[in-house]
Amino acid sequence: MKSRIHLSEHFTYSKLLRFTLPTIGTNIFLSLYIVVDGYFVANFVGKTEFAAINLILPALNILGTIGYMFGVGGSALIAKRLGEKNQKEANSLFSLLVLFCACLGVLMSVPGFIFMRQITTMFGAEGKLLEYCVLYGRIFILALPAWILEYEFQLFFVTAEKPGLGLAVTVCAGLCNIALDALFIIGFKWGLAGAAAASALSQVVGGVFPIFYFIRKNSSLLKLVKPVWDGRALVKCCTNGTSEFMGEVAFSLVGIAYNVQLLKYAGEDGIVIYGILMYVSMIFSAVLVGFSNGAGPVFSYHYGAQNYGELRNLRKRSLILIGLTSVAMFAFSEVLARPFSAAFLHGAEQLLPDTVHAFRIFSVAYLFAGMAVFSSAFFTALNNGQVSAMISFLRTFVFDLGAVLLLPFILGVDGIWYAIVFAELMAAIVGGLFMFAFRKKYHY
Repeated sequence: MKSRIHLSEHFTYSKLLRFTLPTIGTNIFLSLYIVVDGYFVANFVGKTEFAAINLILPALNILGTIGYMFGVGGSALIAKRLGEKNQKEANSLFSLLVLFCACLGVLMSVPGFIFMRQITTMFGAEGKLLEYCVLYGRIFILALPAWILEYEFQLFFVTAEKPGLGLAVTVCAGLCNIALDALFIIGFKWGLAGAAAASALSQVVGGVFPIFYFIRKNSSLLKLVKPVWDGRALVKCCTNGTSEFMGEVAFSLVGIAYNVQLLKYAGEDGIVIYGILMYVSMIFSAVLVGFSNGAGPVFSYHYGAQNYGELRNLRKRSLILIGLTSVAMFAFSEVLARPFSAAFLHGAEQLLPDTVHAFRIFSVAYLFAGMAVFSSAFFTALNNGQVSAMISFLRTFVFDLGAVLLLPFILGVDGIWYAIVFAELMAAIVGGLFMFAFRKKYHY
């Protein structure tokens, strides 16, 4: 059995992959919540219900990824304090972030439930599509506190040198989601409500179990203790994780813009096609984000310890791995375009040619997405939230949003699929330029 890898070690390619693989797997299983719901709904409920999930999820994702923001930003600060040998401060901050996010989730779930209809109406939904969005959203949002904690804990498991345990928790929650989807949708015939309930209950599994682990004596670097209020540290965690949060929020807002444009240019069928593309994108993005977040605490630790030689080693190896992964994703996407599309088009096979066509265009973006994601996470790990936020802002709010609003005027529906290719290419260029510009400041 492989020994546990410590943040302070020298990282080879093998060791870097072993350390980040659990986080990659964790992110993939987090994405599978949505993919599994979509598969069961598309094949056992109906096309309109499937479109409803894809229409409302971007809004729900904005709320859930608050935990991602505090997890990423908090992990960087906690790992830095661990590198500085401040164990007591690291535990206190860790505990404060968990309590704060749990309370924040409860506070946000109430208005979210009440105003779900108004939120969905703004997206252009009406009739049955509107009612299905409200039904799914209101059930799903009841588990918001647990969802936020699940996002947060997956980052903290890495900082605690327990990425494998984080993966195990997420796998259990994911398997719970699959089992409950089958039970509620196929067995009990609860339809869309069953899909929402299955996701909500599985998030409770993923968000609550880590509390019991960290509150007891454990072999990780972190433990839940009585927190001490530190407003300055909370603000630092928030600002440091803003870039990743902005990236997720922008991704969701761009998703909403895509849906609005597709309703205009292709109707409900366009929403269905985009939903299928997003399922692949979620899984592939989970790999890139998982690697970047998994390596992040290692960068933070060696930056805090001023081990600049190891910092250069990590950057070089990470860029090579990211580049190879991006090429592999493009190839897989091209090969799997038809079979994956067919798996979600039961009863709507007439959409297969258009879906495969969109897939072929969309997959080119994966060649550039790795650099765009990693460069932003890299600066977060170095506690430079401003640069990280700038990369995320340009990638989403400027390049992606601008392209999806303008290109359809020139290319019609195809302009919507080309928008993501343009955005990822430009973001990769910007991220590379920032990494080159700051190499002397951070000694990498």
